[in-house]
Amino acid sequence: MVTVYRGTVLHTKSFDEFEVFDHGFIAVDNNGKIIGLGKNYASWLKQYHIPAEDLSEVRLNDYQFIMPGLVDCHIHAPQYAQLGLGLDMPLLDWLNTYTFPLEAKFSNRNYAEHVYRGVVESTIRCGTTLASYFATNHLDSTLILAEEALRQGQRALIGKVCSNCNSPDYYVEKTSDSISSTELFVKAVRELKSPLILPTITPRFALSCTKDLLTRLGSMAKRLDVHIQSHISENLAEIDAVKGIFKTGYAAVYDNASLLTKKTVLAHGVHLEDAEIALIKERGTAIAHCPASNTMLSSGICDVQRLINAGVTVGLGTDCAGGNSVSIQNAMLRTLEVSKHLEFFNKQHISGSAIISQPNPLYKPLKYTEALYLATLGGAKALALDHVTGNFVEGKEFDALLIDVSIGEKPNRTYNATELLEKFIFSGDDRNVRVVFVAGKIIKGYQK
Repeated sequence: MVTVYRGTVLHTKSFDEFEVFDHGFIAVDNNGKIIGLGKNYASWLKQYHIPAEDLSEVRLNDYQFIMPGLVDCHIHAPQYAQLGLGLDMPLLDWLNTYTFPLEAKFSNRNYAEHVYRGVVESTIRCGTTLASYFATNHLDSTLILAEEALRQGQRALIGKVCSNCNSPDYYVEKTSDSISSTELFVKAVRELKSPLILPTITPRFALSCTKDLLTRLGSMAKRLDVHIQSHISENLAEIDAVKGIFKTGYAAVYDNASLLTKKTVLAHGVHLEDAEIALIKERGTAIAHCPASNTMLSSGICDVQRLINAGVTVGLGTDCAGGNSVSIQNAMLRTLEVSKHLEFFNKQHISGSAIISQPNPLYKPLKYTEALYLATLGGAKALALDHVTGNFVEGKEFDALLIDVSIGEKPNRTYNATELLEKFIFSGDDRNVRVVFVAGKIIKGYQK
């Protein structure tokens, strides 16, 4: 059976290449693979000779469109239980007051099952088809997260967190235990035998790991050919502490441990130095931009365009619960806001009580179509899964959303194809995400 969705279809082909098919179509085979895309449906149908009994058509109305599924490159699954709390604190105080005590509770399987069921449900409801999850130090409960994502049909990278120092006594591992449990976790995830769920090596951040642990994790990632995720240059106090302990820059700490690879994504990168950006680009490592948590935890403002212009791959992260939402649509909006703020900073300065205009045409804020790229194909590239998902290309899997902008607020007018996207990004929410598809399978909603 081939299912064809007819109506507005849109996606990105690169950071600055947005493609929209008004009155278009996208065809998906029984294996969840995209087999056709474009405007000329009749010509495609004639070419493929699909019998009528093997063809199902879904027609979108004027307020609906199909877009790629959203990609969350950085989310802490256990922290869903503390969403919205402690966001008047800086990072390190927030970790010690809220996060470490919470994550220690995940030694309890029942508690883990409850929270992980909720976070996967919530991210799917918001349109996240691919998420890169941090879990906790606990092997058993991290496997529960992997099994839960698989049960609900979400595509996910899952990481058992590693931390053997500079953490509370009740929430710290021995180096040998961290290594052995991580390897057992990788093996257990692979035994699930699902292409949707992949393991990722997860040193929490440089401060919580010794040089020996980082080096051994880097060696394991290479030996087992596994993804890697961590944090970098989020907070100035954190950066100073890293330099004090390791006597080198933040990026060099990871590079010396062979943790900067083409399958590595590092969250934040707010305060990266030029030489660090060049190193990250050379290694093919990606950055997950987390605008909400950068603001909420007073970490700073990340200039995404500085990274992109340097050739670094960038995706978006909600960073729950440093960020106050699990919605990547919300992260797109925050990304655009931060970009506009940077434009303000480039054009104005404060002198006394007055704001003085300093016209600087060199800095241009991000466009909403570029934010869409970061939330879809950019995120898939950041997670080294753009050969599978992220946009609509024949042979890729149909990870997609059916968006309906008429849900929640009855429109007073009709919209053209690009206005439908603009409406969703700037004023939409999870109610507008009517159907969520992963590998062609509906995991939220239904189609009439």
